[in-house]
Amino acid sequence: MRILLAANASYVPPRGGATRSNLVWLEHMAAQGHQCRVVAGALAGEADRRAQMAEEELDGQARGVEIEEIRERSRQAPALRRQIREFQPDWVLVSSEDLGHVLLREADHSAPGRVVYLAHTPQFFPFGPASWNPDAGAAALVARAAGVVAIGRHMAAYIRQHLGRDAMVIHPPIYGSSPFSDLASFDAGLVTMVNPCAVKGISIFLALAGRFPEYAFGVLPGWGTTAGDRARIAARANIEILPNCRRIEQFLSRTRILLMPSLWYEGFGLTVMEAMLHGIPVIASDAGGLVEAKMGTPFVVRAPAIERYEPVFDEHALPKPVIGPVDLNPWADALRALLTDRALYERVSKASREAALHFVGGLRAGRLLEYLQSLHPGEASRQHPSLADLSPQRRALLLQKARGRKA
Repeated sequence: MRILLAANASYVPPRGGATRSNLVWLEHMAAQGHQCRVVAGALAGEADRRAQMAEEELDGQARGVEIEEIRERSRQAPALRRQIREFQPDWVLVSSEDLGHVLLREADHSAPGRVVYLAHTPQFFPFGPASWNPDAGAAALVARAAGVVAIGRHMAAYIRQHLGRDAMVIHPPIYGSSPFSDLASFDAGLVTMVNPCAVKGISIFLALAGRFPEYAFGVLPGWGTTAGDRARIAARANIEILPNCRRIEQFLSRTRILLMPSLWYEGFGLTVMEAMLHGIPVIASDAGGLVEAKMGTPFVVRAPAIERYEPVFDEHALPKPVIGPVDLNPWADALRALLTDRALYERVSKASREAALHFVGGLRAGRLLEYLQSLHPGEASRQHPSLADLSPQRRALLLQKARGRKA
């Protein structure tokens, strides 16, 4: 098969869980002999890109996957159109990281009946109460896509409720292979947070660091961390800014407890699962799929949902969230308990690790490929290319259908 993926996010280097997940899927398909390409965005500055790739020891290559980077967003849809025309993909995967739903529209126009929607981030969906940019027309395109993939049961239920469409639950196997080292340490390490920013609950993290000045905290900046966030972090004497790393284990090896105080609606909680897999206790909010990622282990703390977003955007083009009052006491109580009660820490560590090992043990890299192979392109088409323009796979499929109709 020929697989083409479209997304606004950077894939060289990958930014965030959605891009890492998509690359794992594509690299597996490429290893099985399928041709895979990506049309993706690029980091704003070449210097920023080189610096991040050097920090993370990345070489800019995705194993067996061709990546076309488009820096100007206005050129991404034309690039996708050209790739569809030249590459003749069997399936066009549109990742939800698609601002304005431009790539979704282009994929539906240029490859009707061959679009599969990868539903990672509910804020980018064209439907649902968490959407930043609800769009009835784009939602209709998702509803009629050949397939919709959700990374968890909670997200599949959200899609069913707000779109009326069933989604296939396929969790990305991004966690590597066993054995997974047990990195839990009651006596040493930092209280950490990944991607500190407004929507991820940096306000809660900073407040906890202020309430526990005798303990060391650490942050791993991410796609949402602004210059203002860095300044507020730097103003705290007990918070260390950790360098980007190629392997999450490098970060977790310095972590005693992971905080995930997210305020926006989470599709899942990849970082939560990664920490639990290595025995790190996690204190998470009850935002969306984080509850599913916690797998019934302590501690899930109630946090206020973002009330609305103001039309004010930061340097990452993220809108300003309006956040209601936060009751810090449950967070402080949970953190204090894990910091001071060794027996509790060890029980939570063991339960978290066992739950995560069981979950990850059931994942298979080939599930997305199997799902694509089970789908059939839609019959409706607004374009009528000649047989010479079609890939061998498409010609064989049309011939098979034609024989079936004659029979």
